[in-house]
Amino acid sequence: MTHASQPDSAALSSQQLAAVKDYLLTLQQNIVATLESIDGLCFRTDSWERAEGGGGISRLIEEGQVFERGGVNFSHVMGAQLPPSASAHRPELAGRAWEAMGVSLVLHPRNPYIPTVHMNVRFFIAKPAAGSADAPVFWFGGGMDLTPYYGHVDDARHFHQTCAAALAPFGAELYPEFKSWCDRYFYLKHRQEARGVGGIFFDDFARLGFAESFALLRAVGDAFLPAYAPIVARRKDCEYGQRERDWQGYRRGRYVEFNLVWDRGTLFGLQSGGRTESILMSMPPVANWRYDYQPAAGSPEAALYSDFLPARDWLA
Repeated sequence: MTHASQPDSAALSSQQLAAVKDYLLTLQQNIVATLESIDGLCFRTDSWERAEGGGGISRLIEEGQVFERGGVNFSHVMGAQLPPSASAHRPELAGRAWEAMGVSLVLHPRNPYIPTVHMNVRFFIAKPAAGSADAPVFWFGGGMDLTPYYGHVDDARHFHQTCAAALAPFGAELYPEFKSWCDRYFYLKHRQEARGVGGIFFDDFARLGFAESFALLRAVGDAFLPAYAPIVARRKDCEYGQRERDWQGYRRGRYVEFNLVWDRGTLFGLQSGGRTESILMSMPPVANWRYDYQPAAGSPEAALYSDFLPARDWLA
C-alpha cells in the first residue's frame, strides 16, 4: 500500500502527537495490568533513554506461571535520518528526519497449548527538510498475529473474528485486506511456511486522514486483550509433557528465524540504533533446531502443518 494523500498532515499538531502518545502509554498499562492478573507475577519495569533522541518503557515478564517470557514495550524515538528499512518502500522520503512511537508486545506462554502472540501499534512521521514548504508525512501501522504450536480451529476463528470486528466500522474491505497482508508478511520465505495462523497487519496507513486513521489504530490496540485473553483462559490448564515442550521449542525456532531474518521492525530497531534488549525481547527463552525433522504422519504436530499453517479463511 502506498501513502494516500493526507489533507490534514500540514496541520499535524503537538496536541495530536500528545494524544497518540497518551493512548499508547495507557494501552501498555492496561495490557500489562490484565496480563499480571492472568499470570500472578508482576512485570518488571525498565525505563530507558536513547542517545539520539527519545526513549521508552519496557515491561518484561520472565519465568511466570503462565508466561515463560514476554514483553510489552512502549517507545518514542526520533532521529535525523530515516533508516533504510523505513524508507525502502518510499525512497523519496530517504534522508528525512523522523519520529516514531508505538507499543509492541510478544508473549511466549509456558504451556505449549497456549499460542505465542504478537501485537504492535505504531505512529510514524517523516519530517520535511529544514526550510522546506513540504508537509510532514505521517502514517500508522501495526496488527496482531497468533502462532500456535497445537492448532485449534476455535482459537484461530475467535482471534480472526475479533480482528474483523475491530476493523468493521472503518470499511468492510479492511479485514480481508489486512488479513491477506498478514499472511504475506508473516511468512518464512526460506521455509515456504507461514509463521502461524495469521491475524491482521497494516503499514503506511493514512488514507482515512489523521482522526479516523488514529481511531482505527485504537480499535486494533483495544482488540488485543479480547482476542487473546479468552484463548489463554481456554488452554492454560491443558496437561502437557516433554513431547509437547520439545515440539514447542522446535517451533519457537521458526519464530527466531522470522524475527532475525525477515521482520522489518527488528531491522528498523537495530538500524536506528535502538535498545537491543528491548528490540530482542521478542525472542523465546528456549528454542531448538533439528535437522530435516518431520513430525509423524497423523500426529497433532503434523496437523499444524497440514491444517493450520496454510493460509485459509478462518471466518468461513
